[in-house]
Amino acid sequence: MPNILFIGDIVGKPGRMFLKERLQALRDSMNLDLVIANAENAAGGSGLTSKIAFELRQAGVDGITLGDHVWDQRGFDSEIAGLTHVCRPANLPPNCPGRSYLVLTHKDFRLGVVTVLGSQFMKIRSGCAFRTIDRILKELEPKTDAVMVEMHAETTSEKTAIGWYLDGRVAGVLGTHTHIPTADGRVLPRGAAYVTDVGMTGPYASCLGREVQPVVAHFLDGMPRRFAVAQNDVRLCGALLEIDGTSGTCRRYERVEVIE
Repeated sequence: MPNILFIGDIVGKPGRMFLKERLQALRDSMNLDLVIANAENAAGGSGLTSKIAFELRQAGVDGITLGDHVWDQRGFDSEIAGLTHVCRPANLPPNCPGRSYLVLTHKDFRLGVVTVLGSQFMKIRSGCAFRTIDRILKELEPKTDAVMVEMHAETTSEKTAIGWYLDGRVAGVLGTHTHIPTADGRVLPRGAAYVTDVGMTGPYASCLGREVQPVVAHFLDGMPRRFAVAQNDVRLCGALLEIDGTSGTCRRYERVEVIE
């Protein structure tokens, strides 16, 4: 029964450094076979660079997923094709560079990893998440023993809907993007782990990882400001899935939170 850890949105240097400090001990204590992390906010709070992608790989992350901030760092569109452990959201326009999914292996177990963007309130062009997953699951069927889906979306209704839609077809549907861990993590009746948001890996004395005062001031007067990454109360949040490699379903779900 492979143990898979999915780590929520890594935010800036505080999130990266905390992950580097703690991940190896987590791998040992939780007997982890594979680690996947969303790193779309890892570079200064917005986007990813190839240098940071390799640093996270060296820290013990096997696969990296991205979200709506995928192209925020200048030049990353020319780097992503060379990063074999990184996938972009699968429902971006087909001419976008980068992999639309990953296949990670541990011994003879093969795990497909796919991220899709939600369609509600997202400021990036993307196709239908439901139809995209249908297509990719057919493609992954002969290549994998189980599939984990990350739903990077704004609304809880859309995340919940795709969770039920995929129950019995994937090992897990894990929500990201809103950075706040939710209390609804569980295994659905047909064997898919589900949680609306696994939470972020970064500073929680913040507004979604950013310094509090500029965000509050922006809500008061609407004026543009720089939202710097916060520094305090850093945590690693994620989800642990124990997967049945024969059925491709989840046997056990556990919320993970490591506090500074």
